[in-house]
Amino acid sequence: MSQHGVGPRAVSRSVAFLTAGVLAVPALAGCGSEDPAGRPLAAPDIQPAARDRITDGGTLRWAVDSVPDTLNTFQSDADATTTRVAQAVLPSMFRMNAEGRPERNPDYLESAEVVETEPKQVVLYKLNQQAVWSDGREIGAADFAAQWRALSGKDTAYWTARNAGYDRIQKIERGDNALEVRVTFGRPYADWRSLFSPLYPKDVMGTPDAFNDGARKKLKVTAGPFTVKKVDRKDDEITLARNARWWGQPAKLSEIVLRTVPRDKRADELAAGTLDLAEIDPSAARRITVTARPRSSGSPLMGSSASPSAAEGEKGSDEKTASGKNKKQSKAAAGYARQQQALRGFEVRKSLEPAYTQLALNGAEGPLADERVRRAVARALDRKELVASVLKPLGLPAVPVGSHLALSGQAAYADNSGALGDQDTKEAQALLADAGWVRGGPVKEEKKKGEKAAGAEGKKAGKSSDEESDGDDSTYIVGESDSGEDNKAHRRHDPAGHPAQDGKQYKQPHQGGAPGAYAPQGTAAPAGREAAPLAKNGKALTLRFVLPSGPGSQTLRTVADRISRMLEHVGIGTEISKVSDESYFKDHIASGQYDLALYSWPTTAFPATDARPVYAKPVPAADGSLNIEQNYTRVGTDQVDQLFDAAVATLDEGESRSLIRKADSRIWAAAGSIPLYQRPQLMAARKNLVNTGAFGLGTPAFEDMGFLKKGMKSAGGPSASSS
Repeated sequence: MSQHGVGPRAVSRSVAFLTAGVLAVPALAGCGSEDPAGRPLAAPDIQPAARDRITDGGTLRWAVDSVPDTLNTFQSDADATTTRVAQAVLPSMFRMNAEGRPERNPDYLESAEVVETEPKQVVLYKLNQQAVWSDGREIGAADFAAQWRALSGKDTAYWTARNAGYDRIQKIERGDNALEVRVTFGRPYADWRSLFSPLYPKDVMGTPDAFNDGARKKLKVTAGPFTVKKVDRKDDEITLARNARWWGQPAKLSEIVLRTVPRDKRADELAAGTLDLAEIDPSAARRITVTARPRSSGSPLMGSSASPSAAEGEKGSDEKTASGKNKKQSKAAAGYARQQQALRGFEVRKSLEPAYTQLALNGAEGPLADERVRRAVARALDRKELVASVLKPLGLPAVPVGSHLALSGQAAYADNSGALGDQDTKEAQALLADAGWVRGGPVKEEKKKGEKAAGAEGKKAGKSSDEESDGDDSTYIVGESDSGEDNKAHRRHDPAGHPAQDGKQYKQPHQGGAPGAYAPQGTAAPAGREAAPLAKNGKALTLRFVLPSGPGSQTLRTVADRISRMLEHVGIGTEISKVSDESYFKDHIASGQYDLALYSWPTTAFPATDARPVYAKPVPAADGSLNIEQNYTRVGTDQVDQLFDAAVATLDEGESRSLIRKADSRIWAAAGSIPLYQRPQLMAARKNLVNTGAFGLGTPAFEDMGFLKKGMKSAGGPSASSS
C-alpha cells in the first residue's frame, strides 16, 4: 500500500433498505448531453520520450513493497507486485488507457467483439498471428479454455480467489482457424473485456497442482516483453529479463530488478545509488524537491542545535559534552548534505492512483447501525477541506471523489454525492435529534468498581499485543470542552465528562490560538458552542476511530484528527485508537472491531464485476455466520444488489453505465462509506529514466521504459546538463 496506509483490493457492506420517501435520490448527472465521466483529475507523469532517444540496454532497479508469495494473480495472497510482474511478462487482451478505460491490446489481439447475442452471447477473439509463448508455442484456444476451467468455480481443487465472469462462460472453442477463439456465455456478461487479462499458459492453468503450486514461485512460460529470470527470496528481489521471443516493439531495458525496500528507507537507497525508481511518501518527496531549489547563503540542514551558538553558555564538563554533541551533529549534517547532493539526480513524478481513500462507518452494531446517525456523520464532514489538506500541499488537484464505483475519467464515473448532500451542521444535528440523541441528556454514572473494570478494558483496547502506542496518543477521546474542569491536570475525558480510562493526559481540541495551547483554569466554553454532550439511553455518543500506527500512515492520522474535530461540532465524540499495521485489517476492519476507519479501495474499468462484493448486502451463511465477502462496513441494500445484477447482465454499454450510476446514488444514500480523495502517487525517478513514473489510471508499457542516450532530453534536443 502507499504513504496513506494499507488498503484492500475490494469492499462490501450491508444495511437496512432505504424506504421510498426517506431520502430522495436526485436525477443522475449524465442525463444531459455532457458526459458526466469527465476527464482524469491528473494525467500520467512518466517523462515521455521517443524510443529512438533511449539507450538500448541497462538495468532498471525498482523498489517494491515485497517479493510476492505467489506469481499467480488469481490466488488470494497475490499482491501489487504480483500484478506488476504479470503486466510485464503475460498477455492481457485489454489494457487501461490514460483515462482508465479498457482498450484492445494490439500486441495480442487483432480484434475482439460480440458477434452474437441470441440465443447466447458469443465473443470472437482474433489473435495476433505473431503471438507466441516464450517456449515457441502459439497462443490459442487451448490457453483460453484452460483458464476458463480453472477459474469457473466448478472444480474446487483449484484454489482460486475469484471467478467472476468466468462462471458465466458456457464453452470455449477454436474458431475458423488457429488464430480465432469463440467464447460462448451461458448468461450475458457486460464486463467480458475484463477476462483473460492476464492470460496464463495452459501449463499453469491445466491442472490444479500446476495452478495451486506451480506458478507460485516461478513462471517458466511467459509471453510479454520480459520474462521472469529469477525470483530471489533470500535477497528479496525479482529479476525480469528481456524476452528474446517477443514479437512487439523490443524492450529497451535488458533487465528490471524489483527489489523489496521499506518505504522509510527508500530515500536513503536512492541517495546511495542503489535504486532508480521508487514510490515514496511526502516527506521523501520534499527532500528531493528541495534539491532543485537555488542554494541560499543559509543551509536548510542546520537547525538551532547545529549552529555554533548551540554550545554557548556551556561551562566546564558541559562544554566538552556540548562539543561532542556538535561533532556528531556536524557529522550527521555532512552525511545528510551528501545524500541531498546525490538526490539532485532524481525528480518527483506525481499523479493520482486508480484508488481512493474513504471514511468507513461500521453499520453492524452500535450507534452507526442507525442510518440517520451515519448520515449525520457524513453531513458533518467538509470533504473539500479534508481533500485540500492532503492534496494541495503536493500540488495535486484537490477535488473530492464523487463516486464509490469509478474515478473521474472512467466511463462509469458521475458525481452522485448529491444523493447524500454536502456539509450541513444543522442538518446533521437534526438527524441526530431524530435518532433520539439528546443534547445534555442524562448519562449513567458507573460505580467505582465498574469504573476500574472499564479502565482496565480501556487499557487493553488501547494497548493490546497487536496495538502499538504512539507516544501518549495510542488512545484518546475528542468531544469534551473541559469547561469548568481542572485544566491544570489536563485529564482526558469522554463527551459524558468521565475521566479517561487509562489516566492519560487529554489534549483539548484546538479552538483558536496556538495549537496545543490550553485555556487558563475556569475559562468558559467558546461562544456558540454547546458543552453538553449528546446522549441516549444513558450513554454518550462516542465512536471508536481505529487507525494504523505505522510510519506510512501519518496522512491518515492527520485526516482522522480533522474528521474528529468536525464531528465534535455536531456533538459526536471520537475515541481514536492506533493499532499496528499488521493487525489493522485482520483484527479490526475485517472483524468489525471499529466504528470509524480510513482505508483505500481501488477502482477498475469494470465496477459491475469488481465492486459487486464491496457493496453486496451481507447474507447469513450455512453455519450461522454472516457472509460479508469484502463488506467491511456491513452496510448494503437489496436495491443496490439488484442494480449491480442488472448492470452486469446487459450488453447495452450505455444502459449498464446508467445502472451503475444509479447503484452509486443508493450507496451514497445508505452512508456506509464516504469517499474522500483520490490517492496521490509520488514516484522518485532518476532524471534520465523515461516512459515510467507515476502512471495514473493507465497500464505501464514496459517495453518503452529506459534511460536516455547521453546528450538527449525527453522532449527532444540536447540536455542542458548531465545529472
